[in-house]
Amino acid sequence: MDRDPVTEKIIGCAIEVHRTLGPGLLESAYEKCLAFELDQHGMQFRQQVPLPVEYKGARIECGYRIDLLVDDAVIVELKSVDQSTSINSG
Repeated sequence: MDRDPVTEKIIGCAIEVHRTLGPGLLESAYEKCLAFELDQHGMQFRQQVPLPVEYKGARIECGYRIDLLVDDAVIVELKSVDQSTSINSG
């Protein structure tokens, strides 16, 4: 399977943010820091891009937003949790 260089850069930036900040912050903090990392790597992106719903041929604004749209091709939707969890195997 071929690897996409854009998504590899995004994942690398996200890992850097997570390593630096750790878990437990608000999504907005991770978004701002990921935007900083993407910018540092020369990547083009937009934040909080409106995403209308297509309904019977009409575009309806419902308040949906894309967290980050990178290179007008990759949607990044950030999620955060209150605490880190681990899974123990049997």
